[in-house]
Amino acid sequence: MPSKKTLSAKNLQALGAERLAELLLEVTAGNAAAKRRLRLALADAQGPREVAHEVRKRLGEIKRGSRFIEWSESRTFASDLELQRKAIVNKVGEGDPGAAVDLLWRFVELGNAVYARCDDSSGVIADVFRTACEDLGRLATAAGAEPVALADRTYDALVSNDYGLTDRLISILAPALGAKGLEHLKVRIVILSNTPVKRSPDNQRKVVGGGSFGPTYADEVEERSRQSTVRHALQDIADVQGDVDAFIAQHPPEFRKAPKTAAEIAQRLVAAGRADEALRVLDEADAPRHHWWLPDFDFADARIAALEALGRLNEAQGARWSVFEQDLSPDHLRTYLSKLPDFEDLEAEERALTHAEGVDNAHQALWFLLEWPALDRAARLVLARASDLDGNHYGLLTPAAEALAEKYPLAATVLLRAMIDFSLVRARSSRYRHAARHLMDCAGLATRIEDFGALEPHADYQARLRREHGRKSSFWDAVASA
Repeated sequence: MPSKKTLSAKNLQALGAERLAELLLEVTAGNAAAKRRLRLALADAQGPREVAHEVRKRLGEIKRGSRFIEWSESRTFASDLELQRKAIVNKVGEGDPGAAVDLLWRFVELGNAVYARCDDSSGVIADVFRTACEDLGRLATAAGAEPVALADRTYDALVSNDYGLTDRLISILAPALGAKGLEHLKVRIVILSNTPVKRSPDNQRKVVGGGSFGPTYADEVEERSRQSTVRHALQDIADVQGDVDAFIAQHPPEFRKAPKTAAEIAQRLVAAGRADEALRVLDEADAPRHHWWLPDFDFADARIAALEALGRLNEAQGARWSVFEQDLSPDHLRTYLSKLPDFEDLEAEERALTHAEGVDNAHQALWFLLEWPALDRAARLVLARASDLDGNHYGLLTPAAEALAEKYPLAATVLLRAMIDFSLVRARSSRYRHAARHLMDCAGLATRIEDFGALEPHADYQARLRREHGRKSSFWDAVASA
């Protein structure tokens, strides 16, 4: 039977309302965030109008704030913003969607003022504002917002989008804007496109930056911002209206050769049933660059989609295999295999795994074999190419060692030693604690290794570390305490 002293809702109820109220006031003394929650709870008891009043008051306080919000404070501040957002959506929105829409607009419009005085490198504050934009779309539809007025407010948010918080606003609000609102917004954006920023007289131009190419002026920055706003807004409107030609028109011909832009255009042409044009756009584009650690498959996927739409299925399969061969993409290989006849897929999978195991970049090969997974081949690769493994790649080697430890302790030991050796040889003292833990893991794995082969037995390895790195006392202290 649970103790009556356990903190639970049932036990606390036994204290009675008066005692609980006293305790709440006591524990929230000096805690502004807790007090705000209590005020919202009291307002909620009186209905949506009082909640709206309380939120409106808090948003005004935030808007008037001037103190810089450090990174260490960003999560606490984001929690306060999230409290207000939820109150608008869950409390006001349920009873009065129109009032909730107005409050959400006020909330979203706080973004610039807040971002100008905060360090949000973790992105938690931005996430709250972007979630509020999503809420705005849903509630504006529920409230039946007047399309032209909604378009005007959307326009204002777009032209003051200094930090990218309202980047997706057009697509989010498209259902509420409808054809009438979208057309009104488009007219306003077109007018903006024909209204360049006026250049100040030379003796009045404000310098806001500079470099090897000379000073950067405020009017230049403002003009670039105007052009960017126009381009992205017209692209987004074209997308929601399904007008691929209008989307293409926002990209100057010389920019359409960029792989990313060509892929975006081709994707839309395929969706519009114009796959032959999509292929021409891709053929005329520059070849994309490849980085195995940060692959971007949009260009290749656009080509595959165009080929399939044209019924050129063998070419589409060939393109998938090429992507796999070059980038070791598990997704492209899986799709390739799924489209092969029965039994042919098994042979093709073996051929693919053999190819992956032999690629020049051992780290890329190891990543793929773990991802597939083919742990037997991954272990074989580690033992055969141990000298190619860089202990600095701890983000790959650590999970690889964990994955191989149960069935392949010798291969896991090789990976752990690579990271230990890197840390000690390079004197990376910040990693000594991790290296010490890896050494202890090696000791545990050694009990399950019957034959170390060409690898030093664990006792010999640790003795050598003592000889070569005995003066690194912080490492050995970490070993002793591990």
